[in-house]
Amino acid sequence: MTSFSDLGLRQELLSAIEDLGFTQPTPIQEQAIPILLEATTDFVGLAQTGTGKTAAFGLPLLHHVDTRRREVQGLILSPTRELCLQIATDLERYAAHMPQLRICAVYGGANIQPQMRTLRDGVQIVVATPGRLIDLIDRGAIKLDTVSFTVLDEADEMLNMGFRDDLDYILSNTTGKKSTWLFSATMPNEVRRIAAQYMTEPAEITVGKKNQTAANIAHNYFVTTQAHRYEVLKRIVDSNPGMYGIIFTRTKMDAQDITEKLIREGYDIDALHGDLSQQQRDKVMARFREKSLQLLIATDVAARGIDVDGITHVINYALPDDIEVYTHRSGRTARAGKSGICISIVHQKEQHRIRDLERMLKVPFNKLPIPNGTEVCENQFMHFINKIVESPLDHGEYERYLPQVQEVLQEMSKEELLQRVVALEFSRFLAYYKNAPDLNLHDSRDRNKKQDRERGAASNDDFVRLFFNIGSKDGFYKASFLQFALDASDINKTELGRIDLREVYTHVEVNPALADQMINAIHGLKVNGRKIRVEYADRNMNKGRSGGGFSPRDGGGEGAPRREGGGGGYFQNKERSDRPERPSYGDKKKSKKFY
Repeated sequence: MTSFSDLGLRQELLSAIEDLGFTQPTPIQEQAIPILLEATTDFVGLAQTGTGKTAAFGLPLLHHVDTRRREVQGLILSPTRELCLQIATDLERYAAHMPQLRICAVYGGANIQPQMRTLRDGVQIVVATPGRLIDLIDRGAIKLDTVSFTVLDEADEMLNMGFRDDLDYILSNTTGKKSTWLFSATMPNEVRRIAAQYMTEPAEITVGKKNQTAANIAHNYFVTTQAHRYEVLKRIVDSNPGMYGIIFTRTKMDAQDITEKLIREGYDIDALHGDLSQQQRDKVMARFREKSLQLLIATDVAARGIDVDGITHVINYALPDDIEVYTHRSGRTARAGKSGICISIVHQKEQHRIRDLERMLKVPFNKLPIPNGTEVCENQFMHFINKIVESPLDHGEYERYLPQVQEVLQEMSKEELLQRVVALEFSRFLAYYKNAPDLNLHDSRDRNKKQDRERGAASNDDFVRLFFNIGSKDGFYKASFLQFALDASDINKTELGRIDLREVYTHVEVNPALADQMINAIHGLKVNGRKIRVEYADRNMNKGRSGGGFSPRDGGGEGAPRREGGGGGYFQNKERSDRPERPSYGDKKKSKKFY
């Protein structure tokens, strides 16, 4: 296994990497860094966003800089202010043991005078957006004839934003350069032409395939009519209460319209589009990074260069026209090795475009039914219950009031207390979805059922449904959960029906004759130290098995209150004595990667 110390970097950089706690380079870093340490090599690196490209070019650049010279030796161009600032911050972290190194970020939307003063004081590396850099060149505030290394980060983004002429002007001014390094997620013809014009026999590496999305992104889509598109968006958001994501729209008018509607309905959301001033944009992004906002609605232009950790979902309110745009949108999630979900809301006449994306990206797209009102409410309730279970019981001021609270509640049963909490928390929500219409297109659904019958697939009536208290929050996505269930239970895939993976729980349809086998095999295993609980989703079946139990539709799941009496069931805390100790899944320690 390769470590950073094997790549040939100077000791100051290795010390900073060690301080940051990283040991293993990502694939793009492992392949690019040794090449870039050869000072006169032009280079093209193709890799998705979130794979560690900043360190892939940043560490070799810092390795080459001569800190004794107070002149610009390295120039990094990025498409947006946000990415410019992020790159500069990352480089400063990597250069923590190089006290003489000076880095300056120059970008539009900010006062140019402080940037000019910093440049006059002498810097070795400049990170810049194209427009502001040209302004500084024209003012005579910066000269690029001392630049030895030029880096084009997110080159495809810069060309998509119309910076071709700016790039030509800037690159023509870097007359003293030794090397040009180009990094991009995709390789359209415009990027290829830049490489041909300004590079000499560049080394090229590709991590993954060109125009390919990250392997740990699940691609799902919902089919609807234009009239129901907004309501479907709400269903998606409401059925994923733990979502932290970006909703992409085609136009700033759509972005503003959707934002206003969702804000009126009480959602923590804001918009990012071209009409915002830089100050407004910074304010929105700060709130989103702090997670004061659950969702950000953005146009493609406004979202260029956004890099925020922990985004769980990307939603395409409408499909983009280009595959490169879809790739960039989906790349906002599943960063730093995490999994993510990209959801598209598709008009019934656009389904051929999904097939085109499947073919070009070589990844499956899952068509999902639009959640009905019951499913939405169930997801919201289970998310609420899970938050209660996971809430830390820190000792604090609240303890002084517990005796009074207990005195007030002492006559109330657990069931009544739960009912009152649910009524208080969800009355308005439940009322909204009480008579919610079915938004699925029935002709398409019926056709799918017919195709299932023609393939010999069993109908839903041929399965029973099991409840698992694990879901996407435990690191699963649909394919990985299926593999886990099959491996653990030794059941053939053909014996399973639909797998409905949610944030904190999962429903699995299974052949009734094999349901007990799956329960006995998986119930009691552990994922990341947390015990898995499995039971029949139907309450009557649970009663038949164990004399009781708490159905997930009534608020069950891990940590849910149990009925008194009734013989226990699978929500008991005690270990089953008739089953040997089972191994723990997901506890294998992984080496920490550097992003």
